[in-house]
Amino acid sequence: MLWLLVPFVLYIGALPFVNRVEPVVFGLPFLFVWLLGATLLTPVATWLTWRGDQRIKRNQRIKRGQSPVRGRS
Repeated sequence: MLWLLVPFVLYIGALPFVNRVEPVVFGLPFLFVWLLGATLLTPVATWLTWRGDQRIKRNQRIKRGQSPVRGRS
């Protein structure tokens, strides 16, 4: 679940530090490049959270003596 903090930190937490027009990266203002990078990393962080959640659920099913694959007895 800590992966869900990544988008928050990228968008909100670091915004005062990256709110600059200079330097220019690839001809674009740094803030634009920062927000583009944050937008591309957000689905990755969400996927990592989902993956970790599925792993926890699978381990809990194994501890209860159930099949690790959902829907099988």
